[in-house]
Amino acid sequence: MKVLHLDTNHPLLLEQLSKLGFENHEDYTSPKPEIENKIGQYDGLIIRSRFRIDAPFLEKATNLKFIGRVGAGLENIDTEYAKSRGIFLAAAPEGNRNAVGEHTLAMLLSLFNKLNKADREVRSGKWNREGNRGVELDGKTVGIVGYGNMGRAFAKKLRGFEVEVICYDIKGGVGDDNARQVGIMELQQKTDVLSLHVPETALTIGMVNAEFINNFQKPIWLLNTARGKCVVTSDLVGALKSGKILGAGLDVLEYEKSSFENLFADHELPAAFQKLIKAQNVLLSPHVAGWTLESKEKLAQTIVDKVKAKFC
Repeated sequence: MKVLHLDTNHPLLLEQLSKLGFENHEDYTSPKPEIENKIGQYDGLIIRSRFRIDAPFLEKATNLKFIGRVGAGLENIDTEYAKSRGIFLAAAPEGNRNAVGEHTLAMLLSLFNKLNKADREVRSGKWNREGNRGVELDGKTVGIVGYGNMGRAFAKKLRGFEVEVICYDIKGGVGDDNARQVGIMELQQKTDVLSLHVPETALTIGMVNAEFINNFQKPIWLLNTARGKCVVTSDLVGALKSGKILGAGLDVLEYEKSSFENLFADHELPAAFQKLIKAQNVLLSPHVAGWTLESKEKLAQTIVDKVKAKFC
């Protein structure tokens, strides 16, 4: 079986697929139309986020048997059409869930202790102790929206703190020893810290908007290490200004290109983003929550294992 690799990944992916008898081909630079012209030759496709695998592309992939996406989700693939063609789809949320859990916790503790603000001030010669007095996590209620691989990993990291952890998910029966599943009303009544761990779907795009935020009984801290389009940035900025949101840790942004490799489709900074980057109670990172040395290897290994289990 011939496999086309469209993005660079950990070398073990090529090495182990070769040992399993697959013939690897690599093309990391050709534009999508050129890939479409030759995709019919291949049985397998390995991607990250270089471009969208849509129905027109899949129509040309006449021999395709599997797509391995070296990442947590499948949002850049027309999954319904792929499944209708009998194409096996493999993502790897197991590979970077620990990294996401650690990054989310790091963002939370940094926000509570104003570490980004304090660091900037000390570097500029300011020694402002009272202005950097922190907040303790103990005694807070952490609400997790989306209790799959990532949500569970974050809940596990919270076990060393005296906190109540609750979770909300469209699937029932997902709660465990680390988080009690609740309905949306209890989530919005009790939460002090809200952490998003949902995929990008029609239901989650724009989910965190002004109405959603205002339904929380208390001012909250917001963490988003999931997908940027789940949060309406202009509504987030309004809530930060009003104090309804006390601070935000954002690893992802509404304005990211679909490839996740660049921030904006053009070079203009949206007005809401300009306000975000000036806010001292906002912590930003460039979609790297699951982007560690260890996760790079684990993501690749997860794809190999799933392909091996299906076809070998």
